[in-house]
Amino acid sequence: DLAPARPPTQSHEPDAKASEEMARERDRRRLESLMRDLEEAVARSQALEPFKDQLLIDITPSGLRIQIVDKENRPMFSRGSAELMGYSADILRELGAIINNVPNRISITGHTDAAQYPPGATYTNWELSAERANAARRGLIVGGMLPGKINRVVGLADTVPFNKVDPMHITNRRISIIVLSHVAEAALNGV
Repeated sequence: DLAPARPPTQSHEPDAKASEEMARERDRRRLESLMRDLEEAVARSQALEPFKDQLLIDITPSGLRIQIVDKENRPMFSRGSAELMGYSADILRELGAIINNVPNRISITGHTDAAQYPPGATYTNWELSAERANAARRGLIVGGMLPGKINRVVGLADTVPFNKVDPMHITNRRISIIVLSHVAEAALNGV
């Protein structure tokens, strides 16, 4: 005997949407947990304690953003250079060990203030910001973060100021590390 034909099953689209929403929720919870872990690590770390006012942590549509901003008398890099100051290397080592504990990949962006090199210079804020982002990448890896966690390293020069009112303000010189949400990573990778 042949069994009667079954009606066609419904599309799996609702299942896919529900699954995608569950993945987004898991990602959001993971990033919020990482944010709490980072805030606690900064609070209890003797190495990071003096610099906690330079570490800005928030959640953006792209993921968990950690910004390390310059402060008066305490810049991350030597002026006009991609050479990390000793304490900046310490900050990045500490962050590298913490970030390595989540499965998400990261994006590292270097930013400068609007100070310009002399006219005709072949080295500009574009090169400087990219080299600083790369220096930050190396510092995170020294701290134990696996190189495969890096999705991209970008230099944005002075195009995205932190202090929009004063393009020369010291806080515009910063490194942004984003622990990417899976959705943001897929978008960056064209998936």
